[in-house]
Amino acid sequence: MTAEQMAEDWERTGQEPPPRPLDAIDRDILRILQTDGRASIRSVAERVHVSRANAYARINRLIEDRVIRGFGARINHERAGQGASAYITLKIVQNSWRTVREQLQELPGATHIALVSGDFDVLLLVHAPDNRTLRELVLTRLQSIPEVLSTRTLLVFEETDLDPKAPPAP
Repeated sequence: MTAEQMAEDWERTGQEPPPRPLDAIDRDILRILQTDGRASIRSVAERVHVSRANAYARINRLIEDRVIRGFGARINHERAGQGASAYITLKIVQNSWRTVREQLQELPGATHIALVSGDFDVLLLVHAPDNRTLRELVLTRLQSIPEVLSTRTLLVFEETDLDPKAPPAP
């Protein structure tokens, strides 16, 4: 089966093929790119001791396999004018995840959406300029989605991005 046929199969069934296994070099490449998403292919290749062509092929494979979902900047939301942040938990109508997810993706300031287990169904992280905007988002936008049964808002007082190059705490 060709790569094009596999892609068509995935599109038709909605099921992704399992990712190819990662070796130590792949994991080192991921660690480097997590720390510095702007690292050049040359720099990555030198740091993992492979040729530029090999590093380029590995990064492309990691992108194709959707191990790498994209490249971006880590933002200090407060300094970027988004001083109010909250985790919002949602209880939703059973089997409505896909519909709700599509609507949540359209929300201004939504930066992370997760389907979870436990006392609620969805965990949503949002950033807003101020509490008034955050309140409007919850009371007007979220609670007007028919499949959303209830919400709970947890204000974020302070947040810290974890450094991927730092060793885990003992």
